[in-house]
Amino acid sequence: MPAQDKTRRLPSQSISQDINSFHGLQTISTYNTTRTAASVANLQQAYQAMLAQQQSETEKLTFYRAAVDAARLAEWEFHNAALAMKEVIRGEYGSDSDQAQAVGLKKKSERKRPNRKKSVAMA
Repeated sequence: MPAQDKTRRLPSQSISQDINSFHGLQTISTYNTTRTAASVANLQQAYQAMLAQQQSETEKLTFYRAAVDAARLAEWEFHNAALAMKEVIRGEYGSDSDQAQAVGLKKKSERKRPNRKKSVAMA
């Protein structure tokens, strides 16, 4: 048997087949083994642990998604507040002021003026 890579998730189809096999095993009343890893009690315990961990994962994913949404909204709120502050600075102090430059705006006088294209006379 090749070495198992436990860093990747098992495909949901494999988990589903394993669950079906476990449910099928529960119908076999004469099943008895000396391997503790394959005992009904161990399978039941592993199944319950898997369900508990999957439920925990789902709950944490829900909290994670809620936290992501809250952070995204807070970022937008901050961004909109910063834009409003820059508009106020521009309105109060002017586009060519040192205050505008202090908040990250470019002074109007420092903007590069567009160059006129010279028309070429054809002879």
